Amino acid sequence: MKRKTLISYALVIFAMALVMAGCKTANVDQKPLAGTMEDPVPSDMMPDHVQQASAKAVMFHCHDLLNDTVSEINVSSIDEVDQTSTEGYGINVTKGALSTTFPNIRHTREPQAKYNAKTGDLWLTSSAMEGSGIRVEWLHQIRFGENDLAYVKTEVNPYGVQQELLQRLSYTIEGEVISLYDGGKLLTTVTNSVKNMGGFDDELPLWIGEQLYYDVSSGDPKVIFIPGVKFTTGLVLTYDDMPELSAPFTIDENGLFTIHEITVIAKP
Repeated sequence: MKRKTLISYALVIFAMALVMAGCKTANVDQKPLAGTMEDPVPSDMMPDHVQQASAKAVMFHCHDLLNDTVSEINVSSIDEVDQTSTEGYGINVTKGALSTTFPNIRHTREPQAKYNAKTGDLWLTSSAMEGSGIRVEWLHQIRFGENDLAYVKTEVNPYGVQQELLQRLSYTIEGEVISLYDGGKLLTTVTNSVKNMGGFDDELPLWIGEQLYYDVSSGDPKVIFIPGVKFTTGLVLTYDDMPELSAPFTIDENGLFTIHEITVIAKP
């Protein structure tokens, strides 16, 4: 009996060692991604000459972003004040008969707006950074106070979202195969097809932060992001083979956000 017991213990210890070795190898292989944003994105500010023109304007030229007739809420972008371009600044929110203007929210890249009647939240996106291969957005949580006056309860800086994602995401690369993980969970595996960029960067091949935006069409926001690949040649990130990832996004009453389960919504 003693001999059998010792053999059993030895087998158990051997099996545990194999499991631990496997876990250790997986952990060693998984590496963190890098972030393109080094600091919080500074708040936007309408140019002085547009502010001056707005103060004197008789006519505001707008176009609708949201017209919710049931909730009596309208969101529109201000394109011109009299004959002066707003240069992409200015959002007007109307509830009932009262209008509120947010001059420092930009409306370039056609922002989204959606009202959730159950929670009382008006969700509005606006561009934080844009350009070739770059789409980064703010998320604004707007509420209505006394007499239907609109106010911004929370503005989510994209830098904070990037940093939260960096705490969760990791990757492995084997040959041309890239695997993305959320903690210990495998999210997806893709195969790199780019052959003319000199191969993956040795130190920091995977980044996030240049493609970070939102979908508010359901009334409950989702953050969407695409990791980019850095190669040994070229100064820009490449997105040819990378997946579009999404996660439900909630904000509590203290303005703290939570990024929920990350899923793949599209592959190239």
